[in-house]
Parts: sequence; C-alpha cells; structure tokens
Amino acid sequence: MDIEKAKRLLSQSQRVCALTGAGISVDSGIPDFRSEGGLWARYDPHEYATYDSFLRDPTKFWTMGRELAEVLISAEPNAAHLSLAKMEEEGKLIGVITQNIDNLHQVAGNKNVVELHGNYLRAYCMDCEREYVGEEIHRRVASGEVPPKCDHCGGVLKSEAVLFGEPLPEKAMGAAIRLCKKADLMLVVGTSLTIYPAAYLPQLAKDFGAKVVLVSLEGVDRDGVADCVVKGRASEILPKIL
Repeated sequence: MDIEKAKRLLSQSQRVCALTGAGISVDSGIPDFRSEGGLWARYDPHEYATYDSFLRDPTKFWTMGRELAEVLISAEPNAAHLSLAKMEEEGKLIGVITQNIDNLHQVAGNKNVVELHGNYLRAYCMDCEREYVGEEIHRRVASGEVPPKCDHCGGVLKSEAVLFGEPLPEKAMGAAIRLCKKADLMLVVGTSLTIYPAAYLPQLAKDFGAKVVLVSLEGVDRDGVADCVVKGRASEILPKIL
C-alpha cells in the first residue's frame, strides 16, 4: 500500500522537510481559495487581490480581508499540523515550507516555518514600514476602518500576504531552497504543485538526493516527481504516516 511505503520512506529518513499548501488547512475550516465556494468564487482576484489593484484602491482588498480575517482568526490547527509539529519536536523534521498565510503551523508548535506567501496576521505600513503583528489590525477593519492606517504616520497598511503580481519574499525563498538542499525526504502535503516557483521545490529536493512523498486529496499534476503518492485527507493520512 502507498501509505506503508510512505511510512517506510519516512522511517529511513533523518532530515525531513515539509511543503504544505491549502489542502492541509481545509479541515481547520479554511476552504481552498480556488475551490467551489472559495474566496475567488466571491471576489475576483484580478480586482481584489493583485498588487496593482491594491495600489489603486486598497479599500477593495481590505473589504475582502474582513471575511478572510474572520475565517483565519477562528481557525485551529488540525491533526495534520499537529503531526508536523510533533515531528519537529522529535528532531526529525528540519522545517516547514508553506504556501499558506494562516499561521496555523506556528500555532501548532512548529518553530522553523518558511512562509513563501507571507502571513495574513502580519501587516506593515506602505510609507514608514512600521510592522503590525496579531489580530488588532483585523479588529479595526471589522469595525469599519477600511483601509486601516498606520498609527505612526497615517500611511495605508498592507497585509504581509503576497498578492498576485507581487514578488515572493527573497529571504523566504532562499530559506526554502536551503531546506530543500538539506532534506533527505520531502513531504508534500495539500498542494497540487501548480503554483510556481513553489512547485519547483520538490524537484529541487529530489535533485539533491531526497525522496519525495506526496499527500493530497485531489491528486497532483506532477506525480512523476514523487517516489510515493498517498491520496486522502491530510488530517487523516499524516497521523498514520508519522
């Protein structure tokens, strides 16, 4: 069985790196933005979630952001997040690379988390670059402050979450590449590997000698990179594997 092969590969590894996508957080009540009923079904991302549209009118992003904040702030880590946190605590997992912006890996207990697309619960001022961390900004947005402004200079605040057309943070991408080069196994969870450059990372890990295990409910577009594919819900499969 695929799950038995995944367990065997994991038992033979010493430096595991995880790459996670939206599928790992679905059972925490955060729907995939691209799924039926997801955020993009209600808000055209070209109008509400591109960097250019934010610069033109940040009100639109933060209007959508009210709904997003309600979902993210109330979400709790599920068994998949907790399994990865336990694995790091036991010294087998060297880090998590995530495409998610929901902060759930950190809440679960993971310490080494590389956020390729930023974190929705962090924001910064577009003018003076003062940083804001936590739920305060989203409470202000919920109360009608759209867009939220900097307490220091009055500039518009932007969530750290990476928008369409905005480059990925170089520091995060560099950290992700270093993890891929160190790993002897990459565990890919809840991502279809269609969004680049993150989709290149399993191949990079493989090029440096790592085995690749894919865990996905829907399957993936690039099964060829994997040594093992396990189809199922991350919250059910990861505890069994780990």
